[in-house]
Amino acid sequence: MATQQGLHLLGAEGLTITFGTRTVLEDITLGIDSGDRIGIVGRNGDGKSTLMRILAKQMEADAGRVTWRGGVSVGFLDQQDILDHGHTIREAVVGDLADHEWASSPRMRDVVDGLLPGLDWKQPVGALSGGQRRRVALAKLLMGEHDVIMLDEPTNHLDVEGVAWLANHLKTRWKNDEGAFLVVTHDRWFLDEVCTLTWEVHDATVDHFEGGYAAYTLARAERDRAAAVKEQKRQQLVKKELAWLRRGAPARTTKAKFRVDAANALINDVPEHRDEVQLKKMATARLGKDVLDLEHVSFSVTKSAEDSAGDDAVTHQIFDDVTFRLGPGERVGVVGVNGAGKSTLLRLLDGTVEAEAGRVKRGKTVKTAILTQEVEELRARAHLRVHEVMTEDKNVFEVGGKELSGAQLLETLGFSRARQWTPVGDLSGGERRRLQLLKLLTGEPNVLMLDEPTNDLDTDTLAAMEDLLDGWPGTLIVVSHDRYLLERVTDHQVALLGDGKIRALPGGVDQYLRIREGKEPVPGLRDTYRGQSSAAAAAVPGGVQQGAGVRTGGTSSSAAARSTTGGSGGEQSSSFSEADKRQARKTMQRVEKQMEKLSAQQEELHAQMAQASEAMDLGALSELQNQLDAVDAELAEAEEAWLQASEVAES
Repeated sequence: MATQQGLHLLGAEGLTITFGTRTVLEDITLGIDSGDRIGIVGRNGDGKSTLMRILAKQMEADAGRVTWRGGVSVGFLDQQDILDHGHTIREAVVGDLADHEWASSPRMRDVVDGLLPGLDWKQPVGALSGGQRRRVALAKLLMGEHDVIMLDEPTNHLDVEGVAWLANHLKTRWKNDEGAFLVVTHDRWFLDEVCTLTWEVHDATVDHFEGGYAAYTLARAERDRAAAVKEQKRQQLVKKELAWLRRGAPARTTKAKFRVDAANALINDVPEHRDEVQLKKMATARLGKDVLDLEHVSFSVTKSAEDSAGDDAVTHQIFDDVTFRLGPGERVGVVGVNGAGKSTLLRLLDGTVEAEAGRVKRGKTVKTAILTQEVEELRARAHLRVHEVMTEDKNVFEVGGKELSGAQLLETLGFSRARQWTPVGDLSGGERRRLQLLKLLTGEPNVLMLDEPTNDLDTDTLAAMEDLLDGWPGTLIVVSHDRYLLERVTDHQVALLGDGKIRALPGGVDQYLRIREGKEPVPGLRDTYRGQSSAAAAAVPGGVQQGAGVRTGGTSSSAAARSTTGGSGGEQSSSFSEADKRQARKTMQRVEKQMEKLSAQQEELHAQMAQASEAMDLGALSELQNQLDAVDAELAEAEEAWLQASEVAES
């Protein structure tokens, strides 16, 4: 639905800006009215932040002008740290306002509660982490009375709760026809939740779309379809022109010159690709039955007196007697409060850190790879060029059954031949992230751990990464605040609530948010996550149990009932509680979605096999048949899981 158009607040006319020899924006004219809720999307480096800085009058364009209506107040959150590190948090956020002045404002109290819970306001800004300083800067901005708010990647360093809070704040800050905001973010759930207009910045221009990310994606697909039809017609015309030019004797020169010029113009007018990131499935080592198990693991960290702002060192228990099991092909999303141990969990599984108690059991064929937040793998290679980093271990890579050189593989990730000779230290954050992910995948791991993988990636790159992960056959663990990513690439989620335990979230991220808001009780220890080695293990409440945490893949529904009810005396062992039935109904819904996805994969494989059969490509047919057999087996397992869950739900 189109946003109601209100009073004109600010606008730009004829904006052009060039960096070096590259024109980032060319002759851009646009406006912002009251009531506009605008999301800005586009590839990294295409000018999203530049456009916002120009509109906020933080940067001047080479040509054109920006005009603000008289009296308009514009608030701008840059990605750079602009806070005075000598100020306390209180001074940075509320300035000279007395406590009763800001505390009497419901909006200001909401900002403090939503962004700064648990922080000591007397603490200097310089002592905070980068993520905490980002929250303080965002809180400072939202405390102000602004007609227009511009936010550049505001969801960076926010957890799932923080993102949900910010979305609600922006939706309720003004009436529908008042105020306006622009937001640059890669968080597609956030874009869908708060935006009614989308600007796509690409190829030095800005395209406008009605609606949030989902509507923009549909509209862009239709635009690309129309462009494909036009391109197909152009190519047909090229073929006709070339055929006409080649007729007759080679020495013949009587052909009309305008026909030759027209053909050359058609050939030279082939547009550049939109730098689409095409990550293809890498060869993956075989996984055995056992993958990774944490058994009764405990882990703690000790903060010095200086770090803990006290007189004595403080020991913080991260994990306390935790059992966590991962089976082959499991796809787990991890959410949790800051400091609860999400990254520590990945490092324990990867073997980077050792548990204080308990043990970490690794399968014999397990080969792990972890995508860290800090891009540490590339820091020591900052002086090397991109191509040198890519080829330091080998020069030829097998991708999709084809052998590619390092240069060819880098091109598929959007690194042009010229860009491949750029020092790693000069790459943008998104480019470093792409290179880091590519290095991990070419190592052919079978257990992949991603720690906040969406940081610094644009929406097109994220879509390509998700497409890769959808078909990746290994075990996947994702720590992320990006709900869109978690719900797309993982089958179930777990929560770290800061109490040293890992709890299953059958209700997904929504359940986690309800728990954090106090609208739903914290799951009991009986529901502590023990992992499922198959869809059937997750089908009944007995798949998650107290005690040794043994996998229950072949457990029947009646046996599961006995393990969960644990009744004594005259209780019947086959009875199920209402909680068990609710859990089973949720499982049925989840498995139904999984079955729909598998059925779609079956149809796609059948279509590919038909094409391979027509082409008489026996090698491709054999590979596709193997994939189809795997999907058929997975679907049969899912159907069995649904039947088991239905027995519990309908009992």
